[in-house]
Amino acid sequence: MVPDNQTALKLVALDPEDLAVLSAHLQDAIAKVGDIAYLPKEKRFAMLLNRFDWAGSERNPPVRRRTGIHFERVLAAKTRGIDLAAHDAIVNLLAVEFEEKESPSGIITLFFSGDTAIKLEVECLEAALSDIGPHWPAQKRPRHDQA
Repeated sequence: MVPDNQTALKLVALDPEDLAVLSAHLQDAIAKVGDIAYLPKEKRFAMLLNRFDWAGSERNPPVRRRTGIHFERVLAAKTRGIDLAAHDAIVNLLAVEFEEKESPSGIITLFFSGDTAIKLEVECLEAALSDIGPHWPAQKRPRHDQA
């Protein structure tokens, strides 16, 4: 593994358009369930992922990067189809979306493969993503079969 700080990604999302960019960079990221945490006292949800670097893999061999993401001002977190006790289970993130309720509050949904999800009730949209480590060769490029 070789550190590559020149292409390390750091993004902030404060509105749905920002979140769409963040979501695109997180498509096909994988994470261990044990690397997902909701911290109610801090009103924070955080997770560590192995992000497939879509932008960096366009003309180069595909790579993954260790990435952290956190959401602030989280009032509640609910899971669907994820066993939080299965710390070594792997989840595959497909998309992150925001549904505004009473402005600026709303629901952030992290959609995973296998019809699983995490829903975050938030006071407002405030998220940050940072690549936090080196990159390494990806075993393969993710594929999405057209239905």
